[in-house]
Amino acid sequence: MSTSGISLSSLPGSSGSGSSPLSITGLASGLDTSAIVSALMGVEREPVTHMTDQQEKLQGDQTQLQSIQSLLSQVALSASEFSLPSAFESTQSVTSSNSAVVGAAASVGAVVGGHEVEVTQLATSAQRGFTYTSPASETKLTVDGNEVAVKAGETAKEFADSINASSGSTVFAAVLEGGTVVLSDRATGSGAEFIKVTGAEGVLSEKAELAREGKDAEFKVDGVAGTSASNTVTDAIAGVTLTLSGLTSATTGPVTIDVAPPGPSAKALETQVQSFIKLYNSTLEAVHKQLTTKPLTKPSTAAEFGTGTLFGDFEVSSIVDEMRQAMYEPVAGLPTEMASLADIGVSTGAPTGGTATQSSIEGLLTLDPAKLAEAVASNPAGVQKMVEEWSKSFQSTVNTVAGPGGSLESRITSDTSQIAQLGEQITSMNEMLALREKALQQTYAKLEAVIAQNTAQTQALIQQEESFTSSSS
Repeated sequence: MSTSGISLSSLPGSSGSGSSPLSITGLASGLDTSAIVSALMGVEREPVTHMTDQQEKLQGDQTQLQSIQSLLSQVALSASEFSLPSAFESTQSVTSSNSAVVGAAASVGAVVGGHEVEVTQLATSAQRGFTYTSPASETKLTVDGNEVAVKAGETAKEFADSINASSGSTVFAAVLEGGTVVLSDRATGSGAEFIKVTGAEGVLSEKAELAREGKDAEFKVDGVAGTSASNTVTDAIAGVTLTLSGLTSATTGPVTIDVAPPGPSAKALETQVQSFIKLYNSTLEAVHKQLTTKPLTKPSTAAEFGTGTLFGDFEVSSIVDEMRQAMYEPVAGLPTEMASLADIGVSTGAPTGGTATQSSIEGLLTLDPAKLAEAVASNPAGVQKMVEEWSKSFQSTVNTVAGPGGSLESRITSDTSQIAQLGEQITSMNEMLALREKALQQTYAKLEAVIAQNTAQTQALIQQEESFTSSSS
């Protein structure tokens, strides 16, 4: 801000020609005219300050509403996933009484019921063992028809690594303590041709006691004997893949494989429900925080003006009550035994009306997995129908508020309009206040100039009077 005072270009004898005259505050009058102008402008700026505070409060309100709208939209989207066919895709579960010995996995169409599996032999691969001698010069040998180059001075580990790294190799190589190299077929079973090694003189010397032929797995399923070149058996039980990892015995008895009928996966549905509950609860907590945060008594920054804008907000509080009501209220038209989420183990507190209080917000969702699994097992079609109908109803409730054209969007749009209008008014008033301040500065500058001129004339008259008096004497 420029200061008010004497305009040097207005004083007698001055020759200023600039567009902005130099002002010296109170030089003639002794008044702090700059402070006077500042005080006057402070009073006149109060309406602008009030509008700016109002604008910042609206911006805070808009930000909080947008945040709540986004959270509610995510909750509605999560609920919509219960209407997807994949949520209730038919699967078959299979269990093993001893998965460490026999593991099992089933695809839809597997033979339903229990099966007993005995394992008397695991499938193994053929192997040959050799004493390794590092060659003095590069040597080439073949393993099952694949040429292997052995560099001069190459160690047993380097030799094994080169075999294992070759994509065309049919064997794996391992190095035992003492440098013994063991070659084993990459495939298990007795059908493979025994490992052939040629041209290895001077590098590999066979240790006959380490030679092993490949073997097939031997087992019985429900008393019927079977063999497999692999420990992964796909044709012993229709639709079931068995993974043989150990042998059964007379002490432990056979392993029981139980194949359930096709139906929705209780575990998959539980995962989806828990994901929805987590999002729903975090949204409820975020909204509760906004409803219970009080505005600051004397805000001074934009962030402070935006604090507590939704404290006790009736509309937002009503949204919470409607959401909670949709969580426990039975879906119209469904049988009473399977009509709400409570029937599959989802529970919450009862909603209350009125403004938002701690008691009206309490009641985050929880899930009883055992009840959900029981419902899916006993009435899968009923669970699917109920969840799909609830999903549609819940989405409708939330989207009425948070969706396009919903009440939250209307409030956000209204805030945007008011913020823009206040911005225009503030700009206009600031322009007028700038002109007003400049006018005041010029007025006080002229006043100082007049006082200075009068003072100069008075001093000149006094000097003349003193001169006449002196002459008369």
